[in-house]
Amino acid sequence: MAVTRKLVVEVVDAKDLTPKDGHGTSSPYVVVDYYGQRRRTRTIVRDLNPVWNETLEFSLAKRPSHQVFTDVLEIDMYHDKNFGPTRRNNFLGRIRLGSDQFVGKGEEALIYYPLEKKSLFNLVQGEIGIRIYYADETPPALKPAVAPLETVVEEKAEEVTTEDQNDSQPPPKNNDGPPEVKETAEPSPPPQPENSPAEGPKPKEEASPASQENATVGGEDPAVPEPTLPSETDKNEAEAEADPKLPVEEPQQNQPDGEDNVLETGDAASWVSTPRSPLPEVTISRSVSGSIPETNIGGIGGPQPLRRSVSETASYTSEISDVSTIERSAFDLVEKMHYVFVRVVKARSLSTSGSPITKISLSGTMIQSKPARKTSTFEWDQTFAFLRDSPDLSSSPILEISVWDPSTGIDTSHFLGGICFDVSEIPLRDPPDSPLAPQWYRLEGGGAHHGDLMLATWTGTQADESFPDAWKTDTAGNVTARAKVYMSPKLWYLRATVIEAQDLLPPQLTAFKEASFQLKAQLGFQVQKTKSAVTRNGAPSWNEDLLFVAAEPFADQLVFTLEYRTSKGPVTVGMARVPLGAIERRVDDRLVASRWFGFEDPNDEKRGNRSRVHLRLCFDGGYHVMDEAAHVCSDYRATARQLWKPAVGIVELGVISCKNLLPMKTVNGKGSTDAYTVAKYGTKWVRTRTVSDSLDPKWNEQYTWKVYDPCTVLSIGVFDSWGVYENDGGKEATRQDLRIGKVRIRVSTLETGKAYRNTYPLLMLVNGGVKKMGEIELAVRFVRSAPPLDFLHVYSQPLLPLMHYIKPLTLFQEEMLRNTAVKILAVHLSRSEPPLRPEIVRYMLDADSHTFSMRKVRANWLRIVNVVAGMIDVVRWVDDTRFWKNPTSTLLVHALVVMLIWFPDLIVPTLAFYLFVIGAWNYRFRSRVSLPHFDPKLSLADAADRDELDEEFDVVPSNRPPEMVRSRYDKLRAVGARVQTILGEVAAQGEKMQALVTWRDPRATGIFVGMCLVVALVLYLVPTKMVAMASGFYYFRHPIFRDRKPSPVLNFFRRLPSLSDRLM
Repeated sequence: MAVTRKLVVEVVDAKDLTPKDGHGTSSPYVVVDYYGQRRRTRTIVRDLNPVWNETLEFSLAKRPSHQVFTDVLEIDMYHDKNFGPTRRNNFLGRIRLGSDQFVGKGEEALIYYPLEKKSLFNLVQGEIGIRIYYADETPPALKPAVAPLETVVEEKAEEVTTEDQNDSQPPPKNNDGPPEVKETAEPSPPPQPENSPAEGPKPKEEASPASQENATVGGEDPAVPEPTLPSETDKNEAEAEADPKLPVEEPQQNQPDGEDNVLETGDAASWVSTPRSPLPEVTISRSVSGSIPETNIGGIGGPQPLRRSVSETASYTSEISDVSTIERSAFDLVEKMHYVFVRVVKARSLSTSGSPITKISLSGTMIQSKPARKTSTFEWDQTFAFLRDSPDLSSSPILEISVWDPSTGIDTSHFLGGICFDVSEIPLRDPPDSPLAPQWYRLEGGGAHHGDLMLATWTGTQADESFPDAWKTDTAGNVTARAKVYMSPKLWYLRATVIEAQDLLPPQLTAFKEASFQLKAQLGFQVQKTKSAVTRNGAPSWNEDLLFVAAEPFADQLVFTLEYRTSKGPVTVGMARVPLGAIERRVDDRLVASRWFGFEDPNDEKRGNRSRVHLRLCFDGGYHVMDEAAHVCSDYRATARQLWKPAVGIVELGVISCKNLLPMKTVNGKGSTDAYTVAKYGTKWVRTRTVSDSLDPKWNEQYTWKVYDPCTVLSIGVFDSWGVYENDGGKEATRQDLRIGKVRIRVSTLETGKAYRNTYPLLMLVNGGVKKMGEIELAVRFVRSAPPLDFLHVYSQPLLPLMHYIKPLTLFQEEMLRNTAVKILAVHLSRSEPPLRPEIVRYMLDADSHTFSMRKVRANWLRIVNVVAGMIDVVRWVDDTRFWKNPTSTLLVHALVVMLIWFPDLIVPTLAFYLFVIGAWNYRFRSRVSLPHFDPKLSLADAADRDELDEEFDVVPSNRPPEMVRSRYDKLRAVGARVQTILGEVAAQGEKMQALVTWRDPRATGIFVGMCLVVALVLYLVPTKMVAMASGFYYFRHPIFRDRKPSPVLNFFRRLPSLSDRLM
C-alpha cells in the first residue's frame, strides 16, 4: 500500500496570554490553517497559560505543486466568545511559519514562538509552544465500521452545546470572529475511499494532473464520510475527473486579514466541504526514467561515421527533456574546457561469446573500457571525456572506436569491428541542452559478420552532466580522482546531567560503611567521568553535566558505568544503556523530564540490579557545534533546523588552476604532482578532480554555497594525492596526501555582485621556514539575496545562537568538544567514496592551530603593540600640545576646551564627527590590491629561527633529544619570567588604587580622604564649568610655568603601598 506523507502540528501550550474576557482571563483555542485545511483545538476555559497537548494532521496532497519550497502554515489563537461576556471571538495572536522550519519525524523539538499582531491596533502578548514535523504513514484498508467514531464526535458536540447554553446565551451572528471549524476529536483523519484521487491508480494520475488538483484542494475532509453514499465533494471530484472543463462551485472568498469571519456551527460543515475551483492545467515534461530510450533516431541526434555521407545536424537533443526547478551553475567564473565525450552503451550481434572490450583513440590517446556485461546484448554504459584545446580545430583529428575480444589472449585480441568519426562533424552541446540520445552504428572491418554498437558522441564542456562520472584524460582514469561534493553529518551536543543514585550498598552496610562512587559515561570513543562522591547511605549525589558530541543517524548507545572506588582500584557495580533515539531534543534552556535508569549486572546482563541512577538527558539543538576555530568559522547556525534564519546570499567559487607547483613525490625517478583542491564552507565540502602528473593543473570547476552570515570564512586547500597508487596495493597506497597550501577568503570583504579573480601564493610553514609551493588562481563572487535592510540587520544580531549566551560553555568544554567534532567528521568523511582523508579534514579545520609556538607568542605580542600604538600616538600628541611644541595647535585646543566646557552637549557629537572624518579620510587609502591572504611578515614566519620552528612542529610528548628539550625549557623559563614581571606590575598598580581607601598607609589614606572632602566642598560652591575650565587651562599651561619634576599627584600615587612586599 502506498505511503502518504502528512504534516503534523502538535499544539502543546501557551504562556502569558492577553486577558480578553473582561475578568482578567481568557478562554483560548487555536486554529491552524494549511492550504485551506483548518483544524482547531479545544477551548481551555479561563486560563492565561493553557495546555492543549493536541495533535493536528494535514494532508500534503492539497499543497500546490508549484509551492513545494514556499509552504506557509498559519496558526491563529482566539478567545472563545461562549465563555465570558464578550460578543465575539477576540484575537489573541498569530504566527506564520515557512517550510524551512518543518523537519522530519524524530527531529522535531518543542519551540516557543512569540505571538504576533494581525494589525497595528491588536493588543497581543505571550508565546505558544508547538512541534511541527513531517510524518509518513500507510493508510489502513477501508472498513465500513466507522459508526463509533461518528457517535463520539456527536456526543462531544452535544456536550459542548449543553455547556455553552448553561454558561451564557449564544450571542447573535456577527462578522467579528474567526470561522468556526471542526474540533479535532481524533488526531488522524478518516480513511479515504479506495478510489480517491489522492491515492488513485497511477495511469489516471499521470493522465490528468489537473483532476488530482481538483480532488485535493478542498477546504477540509468531511468529519465522518458515509461508507455507502458518496458525499457531494466526491461527486464533484468524479465529475472533474470525467470532464476537467466542467464548472465547479467556487468557495466563499475570505475576508481581509484585518477582519474576522464568523461561521456558525450549522454552516461549518457546508463551508468546509466546499471544493475549490480547479487549477489551470500545467503540462510539465519530465523524464520518466533515468535511461535513454533504446531507439534509433534515424540520423538525428549524433554524428555519422566517415563512410557515410554526413548530413547537416538540425537538432541533437532528445525528445524527452528534463525540466528542473534547480538552476544549474552558469560556470561564468571559470574558463570553458572543451571535451569530446564518447558514451559507449552496448553492442549486439557480435561474433563472440566472451566479454568484449572497447578501445577509443583520439589524438594519440587510447583508452580501454571495462569488459562488457553479458545480457541479451553486450553492455558497457561508460562515458569517456577527451580534453580538447578548442572546439573548432584547424586540423580534423579522427576519433576511432573499436571492439575487441580479449578472450583469445592479451597480445592476440580478436578484432570484432570498428567505427571512425571526424571530430569536426561531432555536434556541440552545451547545457541546458538535453542529453544526446545514443544511436546504433554498424561496425566495419570485423570480417564477414558485422555487429552493431550503440553510442553517442558530442563536444561539451565541464558543465556537462556526464562530466563528473566520465573517464577523463587529465585524471588518468583514476576512480578516486573524480570531483565530489560531501556533506558533513548533523552534529548535536548531548547533555547528560547526572543527578543522584540510590540503593548502591547492601542494607546491612548502609549505616556503617563509607563508600566512594564514580559514574563513567561513554559514547563511542568519548569517555567522561563525574567526581567521586562519598556517601554512607548508598545514595551519592553529583549534579554534574557531561557533554558529548553525537552525529546523526543515532546508532550508538550512551553507556553509564557505576564504579566503586577502593584502595585496590575501581570495581564496576552496574551498567545502564540508553539508546540515543530515545533521548529528547530541545532548542532552548527549558528543563526536560528526568528519568530513573536501573543498572544491569556487568557479569550477567540478564540479571537485574537493585541500584538505579537518576539522569536528565537531552540533545541541545540550540548550540552551534564548533568544528572550526572561532576566528575562521564558516557557519554559526544552531543544530536545530527550526532556529535557522533565511539565507542572505550565495557565494560562488571558481577553482581555475594552479601554476608552478613543486614536485611533491618521485615516481620512477621523475618528480610528479597529482593535485586536487578541497573547499569547505558550512557543512558542504567540495573536492575537485585530481589532475594526474601535472605541475600546472587546470580544473575550471565552479561551486556555490548559501550564505547565512557574511562574517564567515571560505577555506580552500590544495593537496597532492597518492590515490592513483591505491589500486596497485603497494606501500604508496597507505601514504597520506601531502599538503600544498591553503587560502582563506572572508565573505564580508567581498563587494556584492563583483567577481574577484586573483592569484594567491601557496605558502607552507616547514621546519626550514616559509616555502612557496606554487600559486593558485581563484575566482569568487558574493551575490546578496536578502533585502538591503535585512542584510545590514545581520550585523546587529548575535554571532552565535542564543544558547551560547544563556548557558555558555567553558573554554575547556569548547576546546574538548571541538576536538571531538573534528574526529567525528574525519571518520565520517573518510567513509565516503572517494574518501576525504582524515589528514585533509584536520588541515582544513585547523585542528592543530592551538599548539604552543614561540613564534605565535611574539606575533601576538606585536599585534597588541600595534593596537596600543594608536593610543600611544594620541598620548604623545596631547603631551606635545601641552608643552606648546606647536603653538597654533595648542591655541586651537584651548578654544575647543572652552567650547566643550560651556556647551557640554557638543561633546558626543564632536567625537562622532571626528570618528567620521577619520573613517572618510582612511577610505582614500583603503587597500586596492587582491583579497587579504596569509601574511608571512605579520606571522613572523620569515624572522623565525630554525629552533623555534622545530619546536613548533614537535609532537606531544616530545621526541627530541633530552639536551634539546632542556635548552627549550630554560628558554621558556626566561620568557615566563618576563611575563611574570609584567603581571606583577599590573597587579601592583591595581593594589595601589585599592590602598587609597583601605587605610593600609594611614597617612596616605588620610591625605586622600581629606582632599576628597576639599574637592567636594569646592565643587559645591564653585560652578563645575569654572572648575573644568581652570583645570584645562592649568593642564595646557605654557612651559615657562612648569616644573621639570613629576606632578604631585603622580608622586603621591607612586608612594602608595602594594602587596608585592608580602610575596615570598
